Amino acid sequence: MNTMTNTETILRGVLDRWKAAVDAHEPHGVAAAFTEDAVFQGLHPYSVGRQGVVDYYASQPVGMSAAYRVLESRRLSDDLVLGYLAVDFSFTDRRPALHVNLGVVLERSEGDWYIAHYQVSRLD
Repeated sequence: MNTMTNTETILRGVLDRWKAAVDAHEPHGVAAAFTEDAVFQGLHPYSVGRQGVVDYYASQPVGMSAAYRVLESRRLSDDLVLGYLAVDFSFTDRRPALHVNLGVVLERSEGDWYIAHYQVSRLD
């Protein structure tokens, strides 16, 4: 498997877990995709650690769902992957979807991959 395919496969594996938990409105499930000391920047002030991720996603409306598209991915080292994505957050009670760009750094720990850094940018 070539490096680009492998890198994107790693990225999709973590983001599919993240998306499934976001779509199911399971804040602790979302946080499980992050490292214990992850730097998290959604559309509110940043936090460090899984509890900040739990708090952020617990405050999101039930019925919110995420659809992402990988724009770029890079293997920074054996245990680090960089991803840049377009994400659409949809809501059952309003239109249109919220379009954001998302930068993530994934870190391999104990044989699995987790989000160590998460930064959303709203461009519209």
